[in-house]
Amino acid sequence: MNQTLLIIGWALLGAAGGYLVRWGSVRLARLEELEPGSRAWQVYGPPILSALLFGAFAFELGAMPLLVVRSVFVLVLVQVIFFDFEHRLILDRVMFPSMALALVLSLTGDPWFSGQSWWHGIATGLAAGLLFLLLAIGGAWLFKTEAMGFGDVKLAVFMGLLLGPLPTIYAMFYGVFLAGLAAIAVIVWTRSMKGSIAYGPYLAAGALIELFKANPPSL
Repeated sequence: MNQTLLIIGWALLGAAGGYLVRWGSVRLARLEELEPGSRAWQVYGPPILSALLFGAFAFELGAMPLLVVRSVFVLVLVQVIFFDFEHRLILDRVMFPSMALALVLSLTGDPWFSGQSWWHGIATGLAAGLLFLLLAIGGAWLFKTEAMGFGDVKLAVFMGLLLGPLPTIYAMFYGVFLAGLAAIAVIVWTRSMKGSIAYGPYLAAGALIELFKANPPSL
């Protein structure tokens, strides 16, 4: 298949997938008794970002089954980014099925990281989840308020299952770095040290970076 046609076609598929992400997020929000927003970034953000990411992954991987697998997880992470930005919530209805799928893939021998045993993803998921659980509990005790949500804990478990040991560390580094930049921007914009940011979107962005960087087994 011509690579240009693949990239364009896959980007269009990504736009359609992003539209379904937004459609599903609206219905999930109502199930949670939340009111979906109608701003341009909320409505058009998921299709646009999904299209760009699908095109980039198609360029990087070409026509291979792994492109389909990674694209599914791209849609999951896009949903997390926009839903958490909009509602400050990472849904169990999204995370638990995604963790189950990542777990199944990790048990088959990790489809994109060579040289890892089947249990590496499980161990990484548990370790990442425990780390973020301790951060959530410690932050709540130290600051007397919720410093990190338990949705972030589940997202960390998902990232560990999906990426494996070293890429999860890198993804968390990227996420913390991006969140730090966002926090500085909020402080400058509001001229106040008060307020908070959603960590989930930045962790998900870190996971997307590592998912894109991961070499397929044939490379």
